[in-house]
Parts: sequence; C-alpha cells; structure tokens
Amino acid sequence: MRLAELSERSGVAIATIKYYLREGLLPPGRRVSATTADYDEGHLRRLRLVRAMIQVGRVPVADVRKVLAHVDDESLGRTIRLGAALWALPREAEPADGRGGEGGGEGEGEDEDEVMAAARTEVDRLLRDLGWSTAREVGELSPVHRSLVAAVATLMRLGYPWDAALMAPYAQLMHQVAVRDLDFVETHPSEAEQVETAVAATILFRPVLNALHRLAQEEESARRYGLA
Repeated sequence: MRLAELSERSGVAIATIKYYLREGLLPPGRRVSATTADYDEGHLRRLRLVRAMIQVGRVPVADVRKVLAHVDDESLGRTIRLGAALWALPREAEPADGRGGEGGGEGEGEDEDEVMAAARTEVDRLLRDLGWSTAREVGELSPVHRSLVAAVATLMRLGYPWDAALMAPYAQLMHQVAVRDLDFVETHPSEAEQVETAVAATILFRPVLNALHRLAQEEESARRYGLA
C-alpha cells in the first residue's frame, strides 16, 4: 500500500507517519521511486503498536525506540526477547513510602533497610512457594521484581501485614491471566508478531483488567452486603 492508504487504514495522519519514520519507530517502506514507497501489513501492525505505546501508554518516543529495538532483535530467544521488550516499558510510579513526614530522623536509614529486607524476604518466600524458579533466579535484575518489593515494603510501613501467604492467591490468579495472555499471543504466526502483540497487550489490557477488578469488587460487595 502507499502512504495515503497506510494513513487511511491506520487512522494515523500522514505527517505523524512521516515523523515516526524519521524517528526510526517505523521501518522505511520499499522504495519504488525517488518520492514513493510501498508499505505492507507489517508496517500497519507496527504503526498500531507505536500508537498504542505513545497515545495510550504515554510512553516517551525514546523509550518506544528501546522497546522496538528488543522487539526486532532476532538474536534473542523468545523468552528473553519478550522479557527485554516488556522491561523496557516505563513502569507506573512506585507508591509513596507511607512514612507520613519529611523524614531524616535518626535511625531512619536502618528502619528503611529492615523494612526493605523484610519485603524482599516475603517476595522470595512467595516465589519459592509458587515454584516460580525463573522469577527467583532473575530476582532484582528484573524491574518488575523491584517494583513488587517496593510495593510490599510500602504496605508494611503503613501497618498492613502483607506477606507471602496473603499474596499467594493473588499471584495464582495472575498466573491464570498470564496463561490467557500467552494463549492469545500465540494465535499470531510469527515470533515478531507475538512479541509485538505482547507489548501492545501489556499496555492496552491493563485498563481492562483494572476495570474488571473494580466491577468484580462492586459485584461481590453487593452480593455480600446488599445495595442498601
């Protein structure tokens, strides 16, 4: 297809597509003349992924470029390729530390170390109990692991006894979600498409899962306590 058709089918303005091409977010088309290039379904799929990251995920262009570099790195095995692409996505801001003040008091550093150590212990216990050996092996090399430890530490500081036993049922439900995710990803034929789909799904499915969680809470609350 020509640029005009790519714009029409994707819903992205020609000027925006040209910007993505200049920034290296979209591979160049097949040159047919000095001023004309052809584009294919791969360009359309990549354009949709870029739009998802920038417009829905609010991912900065520099980070989009990093993610796409991993998506396109055929030297990586599928698991590493997928993990690297997802790790390159910006993460949500970690929760506030919950200490309720400016800090700086004597012994605060020691308290911080103790809380973080306790959080790491609970996360490690959780992963061990679940049998998630890869997550344990990678450990704090993973930004997701670090985010989980930080979130658990915040709960502990706020007085919530969040431990491995409490997290385990939630983790098991999330594993079922992950199975569904990869079942969907594997409906796409090529490895590149699968990694692209996983990145897009990570961004696009999050608000769906959050909304379903809230609706489920509302439904269960009404079932237990009524609507009065």
